[in-house]
Amino acid sequence: MFHSRDGSLSEAPVTRGATSEQTVAVTFSICGAGRRTDCVVDGDTFWFRGEKIRIADIDTPELSPPRCQREAELGEAAQRRLQALLNAGPFTLVAATRDQDQYGRKLRTVSRGGRSLGDVLVAEGLARRWNGPRQSWCGG
Repeated sequence: MFHSRDGSLSEAPVTRGATSEQTVAVTFSICGAGRRTDCVVDGDTFWFRGEKIRIADIDTPELSPPRCQREAELGEAAQRRLQALLNAGPFTLVAATRDQDQYGRKLRTVSRGGRSLGDVLVAEGLARRWNGPRQSWCGG
């Protein structure tokens, strides 16, 4: 069930264009082998109802494969934290300037109560603001 901004419930939200917004509440697991529907891949990517979503405003450490032990540890922490944030209640998905990236992932900002979940991860040291090229998580 989807919760609209006015609190009403609807069965199927419509997402069109860069200004589209939808508020949803779903229980997410950590992705494993097999079909992926509602699960977290890593700290900035998750599957929602069969669509792969990339959080548009952040970058988190890689898990597949991590480039060093520090990246692996931070990546696992970011993955678990994103899962907890997504599972904490209804959140809002807003399409980014581009609808999807070069890998076909939907680019969305994810927020709850007007605060970006990406901002939460950045404040906790588990993500960086997305500013283009990836930076190493392995440096000292």
